[in-house]
Amino acid sequence: MRKADQTWSIGWADLAILGIAVIWGASYPVTKVALASASVLTVILYRFGLTGLLMSALAWRDLAAISRADLGRGVLLGAILCSIFLAEVAGIALASATNAALIISLSTLLTPMLDYGLSRRLPPLGVAVGAALAWIGIALLAGGATSWSIGDSLLLLAAGLRAVMVVTTKRVMAASTLSSTALTALQANTVAVLTLAVALAMQGPAASLIAAPIRFWASIGFLTLFCTLAAFYVQNTMVRRTSPTRVALLMGTEPLFGLALAHLLIAEPVTTATFMGAALIVGGTFLGIQAETRRIKNGASSQHLLPG
Repeated sequence: MRKADQTWSIGWADLAILGIAVIWGASYPVTKVALASASVLTVILYRFGLTGLLMSALAWRDLAAISRADLGRGVLLGAILCSIFLAEVAGIALASATNAALIISLSTLLTPMLDYGLSRRLPPLGVAVGAALAWIGIALLAGGATSWSIGDSLLLLAAGLRAVMVVTTKRVMAASTLSSTALTALQANTVAVLTLAVALAMQGPAASLIAAPIRFWASIGFLTLFCTLAAFYVQNTMVRRTSPTRVALLMGTEPLFGLALAHLLIAEPVTTATFMGAALIVGGTFLGIQAETRRIKNGASSQHLLPG
């Protein structure tokens, strides 16, 4: 009976993580809908303004007792997060939601590559091969160098900044006792304040006060409640009930859901090149994840230092 209960629990944890992948995959076409009624800065402002308010209400005790050092760490990470979403949402505005979901998923491979580089170590062969396959997939997805757009470049920049965010968080927060909820609140509020400052400077009060249709507010509500708050809670809760490898592999399905939902929700076309590019990107990502997982299991004793 106990074994059956344990199997059932792990199954539900997997489904919960898979649900987050579906939600984050849906965030790309939903952001497209919001951008049809408002500017990039306005969409970011409302999403993170609401997120900051709600997360602050949940973490007010931790925030009230925050140290100056943790405040500085949170603001730094919030500034990086702001740069990520400025590049990402602007990229979504200029490119397709399908390209956005697939290109952003490269952060899964770029993160270990950056971490190895900063540690002056060579990545495992599987990570390098996976990255090469993913880059070929991007070339197919974009239709070659002549078809590469500014939006695609911004999305690639956002993927790189996501990798910077993960590596920086690991290093900066190592000595911190700040809760994840409080850190998220601090980051969201930093994004909202920085975005508001830029929006007011560039667009004036019109950036924060808009008369938008109901689909805009529904999109912002979905991005805030599901893509940020619910996803954050489920990921941090369910990761304790399943293995890190399973979490990584399940979250690796996000670009596939992004591709499918972009087609279903906003009728973006799906071509043969799109399918081939998606297969190479997702396949390369899975290969990289599995290679990194094996390295962690086998220990770091065989790591090679880079010269210099």
